[in-house]
Amino acid sequence: MTWLDKGGPVVWILLAYSILGISIIAARYLHLLFTHRVNFNHPLEQWPEGPEKRLVYQLLSKSKSKGDHTDLHEAANHHIHKELKPYESGMKTVSILAQTAPLLGLLGTITGMIKAFQVIENAGGAVDAMALAGGIWEAMLTTGIGLSVAIPLLILLHFWESALARFHWRLQKAAALVLHESDQPQPPMTAQ
Repeated sequence: MTWLDKGGPVVWILLAYSILGISIIAARYLHLLFTHRVNFNHPLEQWPEGPEKRLVYQLLSKSKSKGDHTDLHEAANHHIHKELKPYESGMKTVSILAQTAPLLGLLGTITGMIKAFQVIENAGGAVDAMALAGGIWEAMLTTGIGLSVAIPLLILLHFWESALARFHWRLQKAAALVLHESDQPQPPMTAQ
């Protein structure tokens, strides 16, 4: 508690940043990790229920209703984006938290240094080292906590982005199965 008391309101804000950022990442990243993986070598009926199977069924129904390949590619992009959206939710928030945490730490540093210089000014020529140390301690503490919040959030954000890229690749691979079939030339109709 002494860190929270000494650091002032900036440390409380950084603590809230940390809790909020880690909560968002944990919820989305774990949800992403626990989506069922598809073995693309198995028939579609054996795929587990999930985003890839939904995507393929949506594209298959679209390919049967219309024969336009351009529309099917657009539909694939639309459905891939739709499947990714819930997993991307909160990513910008975490990015903002990670980028502004060091700035808040620097704000705490500035306020701590202002307090230290106020002590020097009020003391005139006789500076009390204990009073001066309190302001400097606060200044260093907030900078350290700001960096301690930002660095893990940035690392976790990177892991989240990598997992999303792999998920996006899986969705594209699932869509490619349908798109590849629709791009194949159809045998000519024979007149009877």
